[in-house]
Amino acid sequence: MKDKRLLSTLFWTFFKIGSFTFGGGYAMIPLIEREVVDTHHWVSREEILDILAVAQSLPGAIAINSSTLIGYKMAGKTGALISTLGMVLPSFLIILLIAMVFSAFQENEWVRTAFVGIRAAVVGLIAIAGYNMFRAAVKDKIGVGILVVTLVLLFLLDVHPILLLIGGAGFGILLYTLFPEKGRGAR
Repeated sequence: MKDKRLLSTLFWTFFKIGSFTFGGGYAMIPLIEREVVDTHHWVSREEILDILAVAQSLPGAIAINSSTLIGYKMAGKTGALISTLGMVLPSFLIILLIAMVFSAFQENEWVRTAFVGIRAAVVGLIAIAGYNMFRAAVKDKIGVGILVVTLVLLFLLDVHPILLLIGGAGFGILLYTLFPEKGRGAR
């Protein structure tokens, strides 16, 4: 009974996230964090950062990857499948509906102006997600240094994000291997 209840909760939690978040994966991060950390306590703030880092590193959308990883953590393969289905089903249904009626409304002034507001709100959600991740992940001068180097390499030298993630992982392993006392604060 508990397993069915957990699977149902996983499905409806991710269905809600998928239904009420506009702007794609990064805009979903604050809602995912609120639901899985604050509401259901499935993962800690530190664990959600790890999940988001892995989800970002994998091919595919970060929100779908996150839901799959969280579902797997909570209920194994079935949880992963149910959580993923919950996350993608709303988008599928909404896109299907939009595809059927889009041509009739694409030039509607109300629709066009609504999307101006939606786009601005999405930028705000992404900024909040970035701020929350910054607060949780950058806790010392070393973290600030890694952040600055990453930003320079990304924006000034156009280094591929995957290479930056691999480099960050390698640097973290090296740093905490050489200075184990720093590793105690990693979690």
